[in-house]
Amino acid sequence: MIDFTRRAFIFDMDGTLVDNMYFHTEAWGKMLAENGIEMNAHDFLVKTAGKTNREILPTVFGEISDERIEELGRRKETLYQELFLPERKTVAGVTEFLEESTKLGIKLAVSTAAPDMNVEFILDGLDLRKYFQAVVTAADVKKGKPNPEIFLKSAEMLGVEPKNCIVFEDAFGGFEAAHRAGMKSIGITTVNSAEDILKCNSVVEAHNDFSGLKPSQLIEKYLMELKHSSFNS
Repeated sequence: MIDFTRRAFIFDMDGTLVDNMYFHTEAWGKMLAENGIEMNAHDFLVKTAGKTNREILPTVFGEISDERIEELGRRKETLYQELFLPERKTVAGVTEFLEESTKLGIKLAVSTAAPDMNVEFILDGLDLRKYFQAVVTAADVKKGKPNPEIFLKSAEMLGVEPKNCIVFEDAFGGFEAAHRAGMKSIGITTVNSAEDILKCNSVVEAHNDFSGLKPSQLIEKYLMELKHSSFNS
């Protein structure tokens, strides 16, 4: 008999629960253009996914004050929300997957580099917050992904060992963070191809969305052998 309450699913938000990364990229482009800076949209997306605004902005603008970081970040997020609002919806199958996981007693968390205003925009705007026992954001960690801090903090808040967690992610930095946290991960192909995702350490599967994914099957397939392991995280 599986004790699902000792297992956890940890979800990235942007690009995983919602297919919004290209709206973020467009917002970055608009904000940077307002400040006289040009960028390659795809390269920027790949390099910055999973990082916090306070990590991204100094790499673009150089040494700037915390106040300026806050000002530029808020402008970018305002543009993003204006762009994504008409299209705001979950990735296919998300709600059903969360409902089924909840019924089984699997612990659920969101681990996102997004600022609180975007977490509210997605989790509250789409009525998803009720499913999660923990929500860890950029405000709760010192470093964004690929640092494993955000996933380890989520596991700690859920009271579940890292080895008993599966991460759902879309970005390479997130897969690396999961690997460094000692967690397996499942890729969602909103930004990167399944072929590229499956090359990453920790990734065991890659899917277009959550349709057809069964929580109990994932636990049985990837976490059951851990009860026999002598490894302690």
